[in-house]
Amino acid sequence: MTTSQAAGQTVAGRIGDFLRARRARLQPDDAGLAALPGRRRVAGLRREELAQLAGVSVSYYTRLEQGHSVNASDAVLDAIARALRLDEHEAEHLRELAARRPRHLKQPPPERVDSPTRELMRSLGDVPAMVLGRRTDVLAWNPMARALLAGHVDPAAPDRLEDRPNLARMLFLDPYIRDLYVDWEYKARAVVGSLRLVAGRHPEDALLASLVGELSAQSQEFADLWGDHRVQPCEADRYRLRHPLVGELTVTQQLLAVARSPEQSVTVVTTEEGSAAADSLKLLSRFAGPGTDGKAGADRPLRYPTQG
Repeated sequence: MTTSQAAGQTVAGRIGDFLRARRARLQPDDAGLAALPGRRRVAGLRREELAQLAGVSVSYYTRLEQGHSVNASDAVLDAIARALRLDEHEAEHLRELAARRPRHLKQPPPERVDSPTRELMRSLGDVPAMVLGRRTDVLAWNPMARALLAGHVDPAAPDRLEDRPNLARMLFLDPYIRDLYVDWEYKARAVVGSLRLVAGRHPEDALLASLVGELSAQSQEFADLWGDHRVQPCEADRYRLRHPLVGELTVTQQLLAVARSPEQSVTVVTTEEGSAAADSLKLLSRFAGPGTDGKAGADRPLRYPTQG
């Protein structure tokens, strides 16, 4: 196997890494099994116990976990998914890992936002919205999204390929973003779980491999979450934010698929009608509007109280 092939497998995670991580979550009692005799040397289910639950031979399951069985049927994979109590997203991830062949890493073309998506962004008005690429790159945002989530970042940064903001990178390496999310750990797990799904679908993505390598080297928290092999899509969830200008507010972040660019999504931030959070967003819109220098909020960085 070449170096690039090995790197591609590492970023997505080999099937054995995923299966071992999921086995470690279950105990024999959880699956209704009597524990096998002898001292348990591994956390969770043993290979023999999982093979019994899935109805396959121990030798076959061992070959699969070691990556030596490349023709596992859907029926076998479904049986293993049931034995491990995988949800639909984890089961899909298992099938992708089982079907994958070693590939060379490739430099993907730059992601760009098409005109209809930009028109959609403009039509949202004061509703915070941003376009995310498949690696959580911020491809575009409106003034309210930047003011709410990253007012300290250059407004024009998404338009520059060389230094586009990246949500995962900011979440783990930017102190402002860490402070913004009251339950930072919950948000971090969600973002890493979503990246895991993307890595399973695109193991050849050199830019994703580079991002994972960078974050693994600079953040032990990211490395630990990545090594846990949990997968989950980021679709819709509620978060409490601690904003430096308008205080604490609870928002819902929803990801809407872009029909003509299925690898992209529009993240829309909403609040409950008539809530204090809705009032906070209205207040924030004043900061995102024209300033005393005559420039619109989209053209200047926001100044927080700590900045003087």
